[in-house]
Amino acid sequence: MAWGVAPLPAFALGVVTACLGGIIRDVLAGQPSILMRPELYFTAAALSSGLMVALSLLDVRIRVASVIAAGLGFALRAAAIVWRLGLPAYGPSEPG
Repeated sequence: MAWGVAPLPAFALGVVTACLGGIIRDVLAGQPSILMRPELYFTAAALSSGLMVALSLLDVRIRVASVIAAGLGFALRAAAIVWRLGLPAYGPSEPG
């Protein structure tokens, strides 16, 4: 956004950058992509990116905004790992 990118594309670029980094890591490690699992990965990236954009729009200093956004994204991802939080997985529904 400091280079004149609008908020919505800045948010999207933040999410895509974070997720592509995870995909590259998984490919190099020979693991199935993290995006194909019901873990909170994309959600943490979206939280961090959204917070960074919002705090920038509120004229919060870049270092403070970066620490807050990265810290809360990391906290969400860590909580998801520790407490095995995840999004509902798509699958066949049970007859009810």
